[in-house]
Amino acid sequence: MFRKILIANRGEIAVRIIRAARELGIATVAVYSTADKEALHTLIADEAICIGPGKATESYLNINAILSAAVLTEAEAIHPGFGFLSENSKFATMCDEVGIKFIGPSGAVMDTMGDKINAREQMIKAGVPVIPGSDGEVHTAEEALAVAEKIGYPVMLKASAGGGGKGIRKVEKAEDLVAAFETASSEAKANFGNGAMYLERVIYPARHIEVQILADQEGHVVHLGERDCSLQRNNQKVLEESPSIAIGKTLRNEIGAAAVRAAESVGYENAGTIEFLLDEASGNFYFMEMNTRVQVEHPVTEFVSGVDIVKEQIRIAAGQPLPFKQEDIVLRGHAIECRINAENPAFNFAPSPGKITNLYLPSGGVGLRVDSAVYPGYTIPPYYDSMIAKIIVHGENRFDALMKMQRALYELDIEGVQTNADFQLDLISDRRVIAGDYDTSFLMETFLPQYQEKE
Repeated sequence: MFRKILIANRGEIAVRIIRAARELGIATVAVYSTADKEALHTLIADEAICIGPGKATESYLNINAILSAAVLTEAEAIHPGFGFLSENSKFATMCDEVGIKFIGPSGAVMDTMGDKINAREQMIKAGVPVIPGSDGEVHTAEEALAVAEKIGYPVMLKASAGGGGKGIRKVEKAEDLVAAFETASSEAKANFGNGAMYLERVIYPARHIEVQILADQEGHVVHLGERDCSLQRNNQKVLEESPSIAIGKTLRNEIGAAAVRAAESVGYENAGTIEFLLDEASGNFYFMEMNTRVQVEHPVTEFVSGVDIVKEQIRIAAGQPLPFKQEDIVLRGHAIECRINAENPAFNFAPSPGKITNLYLPSGGVGLRVDSAVYPGYTIPPYYDSMIAKIIVHGENRFDALMKMQRALYELDIEGVQTNADFQLDLISDRRVIAGDYDTSFLMETFLPQYQEKE
């Protein structure tokens, strides 16, 4: 096992990793920007190293500064968390080159699965269903028009090297495709340095289903069930739950087996998530993409599976085999996660950085967990993601979990900044959400217009 690891991240995920490492008896090194000098992850780690100014490009995305901090502190491994450098293949490769273990897959596997077109080709070889679309990259609007004509409208334009909702455009008809292609391609080039696109037929509305997998260095792959992430705003997840109310035992086994095949086909190591779209009308599911890191919503899977995913990530990176087989994984109860952000729903969810003057996070009772890195008096900087906390609940069944989440959100009290807490409470209390009657269209097309009218 490692003696010391460095956490190349900030916020609640850095705190989460530090806590897991401490429970494993591992010393931790936090890195921080000047804007995060008083951040919780810097205060609870065994060591803390400043790696640059507030801008992420000069600190949390500065590979040389992070590797220098690791060498200086004699850290044996680096956990990247999510976001920032977590899916940067160059960073993973450079860690390996300097003799520091990257807690995640290899750079080569990241390149295979991070490039949407390569991943699509690999999934076809592995027998995993994919969405009908272009055979490779599409570089011009003329090429895009030809492909769209072949597969049928509506189509989704996606950046080949993209993620996080960037470089994505839905096109309903041919006359709108050229303008959409040009704006999406420009956005992709600005964000990822690659303007190449690909097309897929739109499976909409659908369920956004993702399957959590763990894979050790001996080639053993296990899935931990699925999460339903269909409640999204502008392609960003708002609320997640596990298991999905839309999936029965047979389909769960099929989609889980497909996720395992996907990971095995690329020699995957560590934690990862295979994302699918489920067409409820036909019962067909299609591979979307793979996230080669721990997910924001990993706690819901931890609750229902009983597996500590972050600890397993560290153990796998240290060369330990998975301590369980697929038949050992039994999903129990139901879990839900709400993301509480510093944002103002009344003004199109505009970020709301500032000082938290008062804070009460819900507590008490079995099956309630709050992952957060804020405290009273903490100032949320304007440079990073606006997440304040994740509230995660676990109940004997879905209704039990829904009621527990409502209770937790009623108790939550944050003063000094605007938050989306009331929005989340209204969402979790909506009769259609309680009934499980929603898909990827629900939040944007049904709930949000009604919510804004009420406001």
